[in-house]
Order: sequence, then structure tokens, then C-alpha cells
Amino acid sequence: MTAQNVEGPVGAARAPGTAGGAPGADAGAPGTAGGTAGSRPVAVGIGRRPEPVHDVAVYAFPGMAPFELGVVVEVFGLARPELAGLLATPWYGLKVCADRPGTALEAVGGFTLTARHGLDELAAADTVVVPGVPNAFGGEVSPGLVEALRTAHGRGARIVSICSGAFALAAAGLLDGREATTHWRYAELLQQRHPSVLVDPDVLYVDNGDVLTSAGSAAGIDLCLHLIRRDHGAKVANTVARRFVVAPHRDGGQAQFVEAAVRPVEEEDDGVARSMRWALDHLASPLTISRLARAARMSDRSYLRHFTARNGTSPMRWVVTQRIAASLPLLESPEGTVEEIAAAVGFESAATLRHHFGRVMRTSPTAYRRSFGRGAA
Repeated sequence: MTAQNVEGPVGAARAPGTAGGAPGADAGAPGTAGGTAGSRPVAVGIGRRPEPVHDVAVYAFPGMAPFELGVVVEVFGLARPELAGLLATPWYGLKVCADRPGTALEAVGGFTLTARHGLDELAAADTVVVPGVPNAFGGEVSPGLVEALRTAHGRGARIVSICSGAFALAAAGLLDGREATTHWRYAELLQQRHPSVLVDPDVLYVDNGDVLTSAGSAAGIDLCLHLIRRDHGAKVANTVARRFVVAPHRDGGQAQFVEAAVRPVEEEDDGVARSMRWALDHLASPLTISRLARAARMSDRSYLRHFTARNGTSPMRWVVTQRIAASLPLLESPEGTVEEIAAAVGFESAATLRHHFGRVMRTSPTAYRRSFGRGAA
């Protein structure tokens, strides 16, 4: 798989070998340190949602670009009736926090927003997201934010950054000796300013378990969906990705679990779209360029040209991506061996599945099952 986003080229993601459950998932319940009756998080409407929610806090600041903040708000704060009946553990509540709650914050684009909550509530959240800093090149990081991040991390919260937010995590010392990423535009600066951080500019995100960093803008979507996958599994993450209308394929060889969020090809009725629909229904069968071209009613050469122009990748690489995506829910189930799953999704052998799975997902099928299988810790 390959991936590109609007900021520039990025490479494969890094993820831990084991599932990192959300630290402090029960914080925020009435009567606990996570929240009070007067500062409850915004509850997400999904029908009968069990309590307590997992409290997510996102940092807002003057001069911020609204996209990254909007990603976090939409992922964790949008009502999601489509998840009714799918959740085994509580969903999220959302708080937008700022250094000075109640003060109008100027955002890029000529509008203002007001955060209802302060840094004390950010420090008490289960997951803290920093979507950026006011000026990465100027080295401006709020001292109050740095202290809140240290407090949150010290009490076991999960700390997340998008784009230049990595500078805040680094200023708090949370990235010392760890791999991390940021927008490619800032990667060299982050490395120079914080030499103890192992900066990888070629990935969409890096998951260190309790501290996660991502590249710019669109990579924040990938990381947020990865968090959902860690907390709730592939089916829930795929459902959210589908509502997000995330493209079924990201170019660049990315090891993104969001690759599993295959969107049915149903909006278009051209030959390539027909062949893709047909392929998704026949993944277990031997698939070749010629078979796909016949399904599209095109010559092999014409099909290759049109498919690549439409999808930005080759037909067979796309097929491999879909087969790996199809293997994920099977691996999350306790049923079936790796050999049986390989055959079910169309790979010639378990060795072939392991080869492609490792290249795309940066882990093995067995490790993925151990991390995300039902009953995984």
C-alpha cells in the first residue's frame, strides 16, 4: 500500500506489538478523580451508552488551524448512532480545553472559538490530544500545557499529538528516547531542537503505547482511527471510517489499520468500478489482471492504464490490500488458523499472507491476532 496526504509524502506507520488499551478508561465517572458533576465531558449519543465514558481532552489555542481540532472533535465528539450494539466498552466523551477557558480564540480563517474547559481538566483526561502549537518555528509552547501534559502522563493518561503538537510533547519530555513523527516540514527542526527524540519523518504515525504522534492534517484521521481500533476493535473503527468516507486505499506503503475500512465501490458504474466490486466478491479466487480486465470489459493494457489513473496504484497491489483488509476481522476472531485465513482471503499460503501482511502492516498475523483478537488484553 502507498499513501499520500495533502502535506506531502509520508511512509509506513509504526505501531506497538501489543494492543495498548486506553489508560484510565474508567476516569471521569461520577465520584472519581476524572470529573465532577459540573465538568462532565460531552457525551456521544449512541443509544444506551454504558457509563463511565472515556474522557478525551483536546487542546485549543489562539491562531490554530481548525482542521486538526475538527478531526478530533468529529471522531470523538460526534453522535454515532451507527455504533449502537457494537460496543463492548464505553465510548468517549470530549472536552475542548484551553489555557484560559471562556476566552475567544482567533482561528485561522477569520473566526473565533471558545473552549469551555481549562488545563486542569485536560490534565485529568484519559486521552489528551495536542493538535498543534502556535508557532513551531518560533519555539512557542505554553508552560501551562507542558505542565498539564506531564501531570496527565504521570497519572497514566494516553498522550497524542497531531502535526506540530509533537513539539509540545517533546517540550514536556514525553518523547525523550522514543520514536516520534510530525509534519515532514517540521521534522528536521524537531530533531534539532530535541536531539534525544528519534524523529522519523516518513511515517503517518508512531504508537509508543502511552504516547502517540502523527504527521500533519490528514494523518490525524489515521491516528484517531487507530486509537479507536486499539480501544474498540476493527469493526467499530471501520464503521467510523466509513462514516468519515475515508478512501479505501492510501498510497505510500503505509502500515495503517485504517486500510481495513474498505468502502464499497458503489457510487460509480464505470468498468474499473465494476471490476473492483467483482473482485471484492471474489477475493478467495485466483485474481489476475486478465480476469479483472474481463470484469471491466476492457483489454488488459487499457484496464491497467485506467485502474492506475483512477486509484493511484496497480490492480494487484490493490487486491493484496483488500485481502489483508479482509483478513483482519478473521484474525480478530478466535476461529481459524493462519493457514485457513490465508486461503479464505485468497493468498496461496500462510507464508504468502505473512509476507504481504508484514510488508503492509509492519507486524505479523499472529502478533496482530494477539493484540486485537477477542479477549486480547
